[in-house]
Amino acid sequence: MAQGHSVDDYLETIYFLAFPIGEYRPRGAGAPPLASRVAEMLHVSRASAGEMLKRLEAEGLIERGAHKEALLTERGRERAERVVRKHRIIERLLTDFMGYTGAESHERADQLGDTFTDEMIERIDERLGRPERCPHGWPVDPVVEQAENAELAPLAELSAGARATIVRLAEHDGELLHWFYDQDLVPGAEIVVERAEAAADQLVVRLDGGTRTLSEKAASSLFVKPAAG
Repeated sequence: MAQGHSVDDYLETIYFLAFPIGEYRPRGAGAPPLASRVAEMLHVSRASAGEMLKRLEAEGLIERGAHKEALLTERGRERAERVVRKHRIIERLLTDFMGYTGAESHERADQLGDTFTDEMIERIDERLGRPERCPHGWPVDPVVEQAENAELAPLAELSAGARATIVRLAEHDGELLHWFYDQDLVPGAEIVVERAEAAADQLVVRLDGGTRTLSEKAASSLFVKPAAG
């Protein structure tokens, strides 16, 4: 995203940090301050992020927890979930009706988010046939997303020999998202972990008879449902 983010951009980012199944964090990472994590994800300075967090607190959209961490208030969470749902419906409009690729749809949806009113989004959702998921596998309904989180794991956590189905692709790194699509690492793909090389921070998977070598970051940004047994 570019500079000059809206309140909704920040709420969407805080939402992902509140439900971290979608957030890539390097191994051994501690718990950096929220302002630092938001700044990193939105590509802004920590000072800019800090100022916006103060504004969100003043407007009653976030509050400070017992350890001074920022938490979404009920009103903040409701607004954040509306923003997330809108983004996913716009992505489906872009892929289903306008011919954009899955990777392109995420970037364009970021640009178009403030263009559509809530009433327009409801009409689009109806015309789309009320899709259940965005192109990257995330449930359109955030409540469904949160309930499903417990069934999923980052691919990086699986051991050699494990079988799994890709369910969601992390979206915050545009280049990585494009790479997933280029490698056919997409929702619904069934994969087998051939080997995990912790020393090299790599994981090799088998897909459709071929293999793909993933970095630790890539493997941590694919969310899969491990096969039973």
